[in-house]
Amino acid sequence: MTRRRLSVVVVTLNEEERLRACLESAAWADELIVVDALSQDKTVQIAREFTDRVIVRPWPGFAAQKNFAIGEAGGDWILSLDADELVSPELRGEIARVLAAGGPHDGYRTPRRNMFWGQWIRHGGLWPDWQIRLFRRGRGRFVERAVHESVDVTGSVGRLEGPLIHRSYRDVSDFLARADRYSTLAAEEWLRSGKRARASDMVLRPLGRFLAMYVLRRGFLDGARGFLLASLYAYYVLIRSVKAWERQKESDQG
Repeated sequence: MTRRRLSVVVVTLNEEERLRACLESAAWADELIVVDALSQDKTVQIAREFTDRVIVRPWPGFAAQKNFAIGEAGGDWILSLDADELVSPELRGEIARVLAAGGPHDGYRTPRRNMFWGQWIRHGGLWPDWQIRLFRRGRGRFVERAVHESVDVTGSVGRLEGPLIHRSYRDVSDFLARADRYSTLAAEEWLRSGKRARASDMVLRPLGRFLAMYVLRRGFLDGARGFLLASLYAYYVLIRSVKAWERQKESDQG
């Protein structure tokens, strides 16, 4: 039986610090495609060290950019990665077996090992953080959302045990910068859904997030990192709620 071909697709924007490790972890794939959103650093230069399939185009949004990249892939199977993710050796082996057998499923979830300050975060709801990233070409697409996009698969979905390694935040400043961007997008999506933002959301939702991560999901077992991440995620929920409330108030007055 002929082994199926794998395309790995990565979307980038100013990722010179993390892209090399990502592409090195996936260099064994039959095809590497990088879609860059007009980076101002050396991202494109680094990508071209690994592949000639580097496409530069404006940023249309997370899901739209990733779906464009998927549409450029020619492999039988597609693995979608973010520039801050690595394919572990265990995951590589499992993907090889899927390719050799041609399935049996149409898509696969894999656990994502979130790293913070160089350490694997095992609690707080951040592990196993299942993500669908491997799927047959033509069977998977990212759902069009402003933020926190995910893959929808037409067909059956199985599980792999090998993890993606996720080096999500360089430091606290990086988290805060991303939180500002993502909370704006999330607040806008919240209001587009027709949900009303209430003043109580600015208190109850952040508190609920902190307690859920730190207490219910035992984030305290990750020590200082667990406390800090629970606090940071609560802060994200706070500013998302505030931005939604502000925009709703402006809309009501206008």
